[in-house]
Amino acid sequence: MKTFRSLALTTAFLTCAAGIAPAAMAQVYVDANVNLGPAPECPYGYYDYDPYPCAPYGYYGPEWFISGVFIGAGPWFHGPAGFRGHVDPRFDPRRGYGRPLPPPHSRPMPTERFDRIPNFRGDEWRDGHGGGGRGDEHR
Repeated sequence: MKTFRSLALTTAFLTCAAGIAPAAMAQVYVDANVNLGPAPECPYGYYDYDPYPCAPYGYYGPEWFISGVFIGAGPWFHGPAGFRGHVDPRFDPRRGYGRPLPPPHSRPMPTERFDRIPNFRGDEWRDGHGGGGRGDEHR
């Protein structure tokens, strides 16, 4: 009977302690790389930050493409260690780009070779995982 009473008191104490614990003290860790599903199918690649909308033609430089196929950005990117790909931030909605973005599953213009963007002028680099910097320090 003493064992049952001790167990009941312990359970009651833990229940009360859980009920009065401040919610702000709780820490939640979410791994953004788990169960994201496939990368969005975007004609010119997608931005490397959530919610990963499709990027317009000209945002990514040629090093992001292999034989005309976008190699990736965001949590789906599993490129070589130390990868640095240049981007043109004028085509970033966070920097004021306000034109329509291409919808997922659309096709690129047949005349545009997006692996060889003429006169590409990227002035930032990205690593495909949300990290990046300004200038040519990694070219």
